[in-house]
Amino acid sequence: MKKIIASTAAFLLITGATFAQDWTWDKAHSQLNWSITHMGISEIAGSFGTVEAKLTSTKDDFSDAVVTLTADVNSISTGNEQRNNHLKSPDFFDAAQYGTLTFKSTSFTKVDAKNYKVAGNLTLHGVTKPVVLNVVFNGTAQNQAKKTVGGFKITGTIKRTDFNIAAGFPTSALSDEVTLNANAEFVKG
Repeated sequence: MKKIIASTAAFLLITGATFAQDWTWDKAHSQLNWSITHMGISEIAGSFGTVEAKLTSTKDDFSDAVVTLTADVNSISTGNEQRNNHLKSPDFFDAAQYGTLTFKSTSFTKVDAKNYKVAGNLTLHGVTKPVVLNVVFNGTAQNQAKKTVGGFKITGTIKRTDFNIAAGFPTSALSDEVTLNANAEFVKG
């Protein structure tokens, strides 16, 4: 029996076998936000209130991480109920037909000690497009439940016209560029 255990341990060391660790989106301490310029003079911001996300990595530095995220478009909030309802309408997101936003990473590349580029496929309004986002890894800590949490800030820009959103609105009314901004805590295990 000792030979089997020793052989298995040696095999794992030789092959460099590692085991994936799953990290899940901490709903209480994370936000998925966006902003867009209105009439060229002000920024309107909103968020998705219902988000599920998972990060899986075999490396402590996350350089091989895979990220999946799903957000409920019906959970969009801008602080104004009339605007929220308009955004859910066919004029914008058409939440009745396209109720889910998804992101699935294709790479998670380490740029330096704290900075990464995450590339992946974003599906929004029934359209899937590749996007590249900037990620800052803020480190890890122990939460109140004695679990390890990792903090990330994710930013990037997409074009609403790439996803056929608000096609009836000229860029003089709404900018084509939409800024994405997520502050995320992922809980290990």
